Amino acid sequence: MQILLVDDEIELTEPLTHVLKREGYAVDVAHDGAEGGTLATRGSYDLLILDWMLPHQSGLEICQSLRAKGDTTPVLFLTAKDTIDDRVAGLDAGADDYLVKPFELRELLARVRALLRRPPSLEPSVPVRSAARLAVGDLELDLDNQVAYRRGRTIELSEKESQLLDYLMRHPNQLLTHAQIHEQVWGDAEKISSNVLAAQIRLLRRKIEGKGESTLIHTVYGKGYRFGE
Repeated sequence: MQILLVDDEIELTEPLTHVLKREGYAVDVAHDGAEGGTLATRGSYDLLILDWMLPHQSGLEICQSLRAKGDTTPVLFLTAKDTIDDRVAGLDAGADDYLVKPFELRELLARVRALLRRPPSLEPSVPVRSAARLAVGDLELDLDNQVAYRRGRTIELSEKESQLLDYLMRHPNQLLTHAQIHEQVWGDAEKISSNVLAAQIRLLRRKIEGKGESTLIHTVYGKGYRFGE
């Protein structure tokens, strides 16, 4: 497995590179965003580990640029930013996971392993659910094309947003626990924190609940979420 690590902190990249190589990964390292962006575009990597704040070009900009070109290489952000808004911004840019500095190397390796063995739901499969659009109230979801429709407006969705909305819409007015959503949308192999789910829910709400429109995703505090008007 080939990994690109982009971080301007040499005191972090050197030991991290050593640990990753010890685990059997091939690692390329860049210490600024310009070099990192070039390597990410030209190279063939299985995973990108990007620092958020970089000289010349941020990790966020690298990720956005790759996603705009249709590059789906998994991206793990390393950053000191730890607010929900920051997490939303990272996910909205196309990141797959988010690790806040300082972190334990064991946790980083676990996240790397999870991202490198993506669950089958992210791979092309036989379309057993694509015969028709899902509809709940005034919201429709076209899962195959990752598009939702509400009150005449078209809502572009990311792959993860589509999967999350699909699961919610198939269980209207039911309490879905955090654990159930994690298992169905991310799979057992991809361990994420509850903050990542909360950020993804917040991002989805911004898209499907416009001004003057009724709330569809309801938080059941301490338990999970319920979908419906």
